[in-house]
Amino acid sequence: MKWMRSNSQPLALARARKVFDIEIAALQAVRDQQEGAFASSVELIVDCLQKRGKIVVSGIGKSGLIGQKISSTLTSTGATSVVLNATDALHGDLGIVSDGDVILLLSNSGETEEIIRILPMLKRFDLKILSILGEVNSTIGKHSDVVISARVPQEACPHNLAPTASTTAMLALGDALAMVVLEERGFGREDFAKFHPGGSLGQSLLLKASDLMRTGSRFAVVTPTARVQEALTAMSRARSGCVAVRDAKGKLAGIFTHGDFARHYAANHEIGQVPIQKVMTRKPVSIHSSALAGEALQVLQKHLIDDLVVVDDKQRPVGLIDSQDLPRFKLV
Repeated sequence: MKWMRSNSQPLALARARKVFDIEIAALQAVRDQQEGAFASSVELIVDCLQKRGKIVVSGIGKSGLIGQKISSTLTSTGATSVVLNATDALHGDLGIVSDGDVILLLSNSGETEEIIRILPMLKRFDLKILSILGEVNSTIGKHSDVVISARVPQEACPHNLAPTASTTAMLALGDALAMVVLEERGFGREDFAKFHPGGSLGQSLLLKASDLMRTGSRFAVVTPTARVQEALTAMSRARSGCVAVRDAKGKLAGIFTHGDFARHYAANHEIGQVPIQKVMTRKPVSIHSSALAGEALQVLQKHLIDDLVVVDDKQRPVGLIDSQDLPRFKLV
């Protein structure tokens, strides 16, 4: 093997772009091949899951690695799936297969020896065989109930050998299957949260505004007649960047921030003696305590604000979401 090293960055970038172009073309070609078989595959999977069955995914080599990703995506979106090692299947691993399952086989050639060897054993079960193949008219294809074509014009490998465009196509088809099945089953955001409780994704889906907000001594609140100096004192005690203004009926009347104070002070050094109602921001942006954390994050980002007042059903201020607290909840 000869090592050929080029110092030309433009040449390297040109080669990289060619790989992208080939794989994009492959995806487009595979997309255009999809017809009734894809819809039938979705029906098979949905029917299987409704009957408490599972999706058993199997492949060898690079296809096997893609299979692991597809199985993981299915599982994370509520479709029970496991990976079957085709090599170990004949030595006990077939025990994970049950009647009513759907077997998803992945192979570019459709002639993968290890998979062909387990086909007779799979046929003993009352199940359906679904395959994603580069060669539809192959041995595996002929023994499948439904075949999804993943034939690509060429690999991105300059020798047209290393699995590249073909595995990308398989991965995209797996994603397409998982997402369409997700929609067919009515799998929503709340369902998704059950399977992703950790990290920012789970937190934004499971936590509510009431879980994030500062309350009690950490939530500064004054009346409209309070002086600006009193508002600043309340903010200082709460270690907050703002104060909520509550009217006589207990409803949110406005908000006043350190930034507001700095702007007004530049024009009037006696601002400390001015009633807060004259300088506060009326009808401030707020959010209901039952809103999801993800919604609160969107509001903060949309309005470019650091503090968000939380209100109850009667529009009474009950807490404050400070953007500085969000990292603690893994939301940024």
